[in-house]
Amino acid sequence: MPQNTLDDPNTARKRWMGVLARTGLDKLEEAYASLSSAPKHAILRKPETGLIMVQGRANGTGQKFNAGEMTVTRCSVRLPAGSIGHAYVAGRSRRHAELAAIFDALLQDPEHVDALEENLIAPSENALAAQRVLQQRKAAATKVDFFTMVRGEDPK
Repeated sequence: MPQNTLDDPNTARKRWMGVLARTGLDKLEEAYASLSSAPKHAILRKPETGLIMVQGRANGTGQKFNAGEMTVTRCSVRLPAGSIGHAYVAGRSRRHAELAAIFDALLQDPEHVDALEENLIAPSENALAAQRVLQQRKAAATKVDFFTMVRGEDPK
């Protein structure tokens, strides 16, 4: 059973939107070209690029701080069947945002969800997980542990 048929449709949509945003443009183009027919869509919000403030936390639990700005491109589309797709992707790729929005709308249609889950979402999710493991291994190889040796007690 695909993960996108969970009880909460928002959980499934959050998952596939995240995968679409992080999947490379080349993979999205390949998946779009493999569709039996290119879906007609109306642009509700044309792809536009802007900046967002990225926040961080020390050790993931500390007080929030502004880490800096990041470029994001967003897009919204509507398919003839009525489903509306949205996308926010890192960077300036307008085509990436448009394709991600189209796939978001298609994934809301029960007619397309299983095929797209099997041919696009699951393989992309697996590739992203493998890439993340590789990055973690590279980072772990450069980790330096600092420690202090106690040489004795300070005189009082």
